[in-house]
Amino acid sequence: MYKILLRQDLVPNIHLFKIAAPAVAKKAQPGQFVIIRIDERGERFPLTIADWDKAEGSITIVFMEVGTTTHRLALLKAGDSIADFIGPLGLPTHIDKFGTVVCVAGGFAVATIMPIARAMRAKGNRVTSIMGARNKSLIFWEKELRRVSDQLIVTTDDGSYARKGLVTEPLKELLEGDGKVDRVIAIGPSIMMKFCSKTTEPFGVKTIVSLNPIMVDGTGMCGCCRVSVGGETKFACVDGPDFDGHQVDWDLLFARQRIYLNEEKRSFEQWQSQSGLFE
Repeated sequence: MYKILLRQDLVPNIHLFKIAAPAVAKKAQPGQFVIIRIDERGERFPLTIADWDKAEGSITIVFMEVGTTTHRLALLKAGDSIADFIGPLGLPTHIDKFGTVVCVAGGFAVATIMPIARAMRAKGNRVTSIMGARNKSLIFWEKELRRVSDQLIVTTDDGSYARKGLVTEPLKELLEGDGKVDRVIAIGPSIMMKFCSKTTEPFGVKTIVSLNPIMVDGTGMCGCCRVSVGGETKFACVDGPDFDGHQVDWDLLFARQRIYLNEEKRSFEQWQSQSGLFE
């Protein structure tokens, strides 16, 4: 069993857990993920590692309540335990001295981009981070991301905080500016990653995206995270999750994401009915 050392409710429906997992913390690297199972009857699902502390032996995860399992996970508190916590899995993000790196985070993916921005800056890069959310109430870790960035740009879709607009707008301005952009890391909803990739493509700037959103099993056995990259079939969980965004077949990816929507909806409705939590 893996004990929850700390729980923080960051914004509505987005939570942080710090989990005691010394073996995972010892080898964790930016961009990797873990597989969690709440109890012996629960499903296995992947979550990206947001932070780690090797001395403490802890891993930090951040998740949003979306379906049945994440709602169940959100019911736990500090002191409770999780049955399975396996990792680190996936290939780590390639960290090197590229020059100027732009890290773009959409929604709660700021938790994923944090260790990447930190590592990129530690490697000697100039890091500009862009974080965006639908509205002010969904913004978190702004101060934390600012500390690991040379520049931080914040956007909200509705203009309720900072700059109004999508993250692709300041990204395009940076690409059109006087300073050279050497690499872009874009992590967030699939549609956001697609349009970040489309924004950078005319400028020829390599853009890395994380295809965590389509992962299910996390080991390559279920085949749900198959994606076409440069015309070749890849598995996001074992060949990634990082890929060249200019090479991803986004239409195929979106189609694959829709496969289990009806099953997920039925599962959540059934759990709501049985638990009585939402009556």
